[in-house]
Amino acid sequence: MRQEVRGACPACGEEVEYLYETENIPYFSEILIITCSCPLCGYRFSDVQSLTSREPVRIEFPVTSEEDLMVRVVRSTQGEIQIPELGVEITPGPACEGFVSNVEGILMRIDKVLDGAIIDGDDEQRRNAMDLKEKIAQVKTGSFPITLIIIDPMGNSVIDSDRAKKESYDICTDSL
Repeated sequence: MRQEVRGACPACGEEVEYLYETENIPYFSEILIITCSCPLCGYRFSDVQSLTSREPVRIEFPVTSEEDLMVRVVRSTQGEIQIPELGVEITPGPACEGFVSNVEGILMRIDKVLDGAIIDGDDEQRRNAMDLKEKIAQVKTGSFPITLIIIDPMGNSVIDSDRAKKESYDICTDSL
């Protein structure tokens, strides 16, 4: 299903087009993708929502080679991303957007945030950002293994690999 809906841009009020599209992801579920882009002010919005309900889940995936960078990742608006070896925790906030990407895409998002820290940060923040960018470069060549973890209280996130370890997650005690 694909549906276009006209509405006001939340940033500038210009009339924009919201696109609602469903897609079936094999071994996962049917999802709803919502996108909007304002040609006037540049506001962009995207969200991915599962059309099914699931139990809370913790997914763990070892990234050990360049091939692992191509593994598909679906992160819902409630999914928290952790990469312990890099000290990275991406906790969803009220304006969090879901996405469909791959492991490399997640690393690129982190890398982009680090670019901002290099420009705007103090000396220590710049140094830490440069060190982290170097580790990300090593991950991309397969010489620095990491663990990608997604914790999703709604159970709507997925890492599409046979090597991904998926476990139930108790959101009341934050434990397995």
